[in-house]
Amino acid sequence: MNVSRFALTDKVAIVTGGGRGIGKGIALAFAEVGADVVVVARTVAEIEATATEIRRLGRKALAIATDVCQGDQVAAMVGKTMAEFGRIDVLVNNAGGGFRIPLLELSEGDWDALIRLNLTSVFLCIKAVGKIMVEQRMGSIINIASVAGLGAVPRVPAYAAAKAGVVSLTQTLGLDWGPCRVRVNAIAPGWIKTELTTAEGRFQVDEVERQKRLSTIPLGRQGEPSDITAAAIFLASDASEWVTGEILVIDGGPKSRV
Repeated sequence: MNVSRFALTDKVAIVTGGGRGIGKGIALAFAEVGADVVVVARTVAEIEATATEIRRLGRKALAIATDVCQGDQVAAMVGKTMAEFGRIDVLVNNAGGGFRIPLLELSEGDWDALIRLNLTSVFLCIKAVGKIMVEQRMGSIINIASVAGLGAVPRVPAYAAAKAGVVSLTQTLGLDWGPCRVRVNAIAPGWIKTELTTAEGRFQVDEVERQKRLSTIPLGRQGEPSDITAAAIFLASDASEWVTGEILVIDGGPKSRV
């Protein structure tokens, strides 16, 4: 096996939501296998910290404060990336989030905000970066979806609907852009340890609920960001050059319907 196919040597990758959690893990993992990384999020201190760690790994890093829900800011971020590196090889759409609330308690404003954060932001980034990749006739786009977009999950109607949209967009663009050698895939994580699911996170659960969830996971543990980063390296690298329009589920194993 040629392990060099998993390398990202001198590739340029943009990672949104790269200041913490899964996004930070992916940004650092990409640097470890040779990529230069543009770290994108709204919180300057967090993306600067991630960029500093990337530079310590011997790779170039650019931290660009961006609200990916705003098209003008996304365009500016892509422009700065091209000015610095002259190309974009990988885009990871990781920025997103949500909170638990029954649909009947969800305001129209909350619905719009959650759809914009989790789906419209992906569209904006893909459109801005995809134009460059189509012209290059190469590139890999990785969308971080969720198992919530693949089946019923209680009390997250807007988040789940948005992630289902990400799944559909991934599959459609995998078909549309395949002839341009631009690959579009998604990772659908299950229950991962991040700031959202631990401490005071919006998806935090109590100990009773935690044990209940663990009992449904065949591999017997909650996921770690590192479980996602390895998949991201695969999808970003030449190791997956014949993979597009696919949704890679990483959730500890199938759930019984009995």
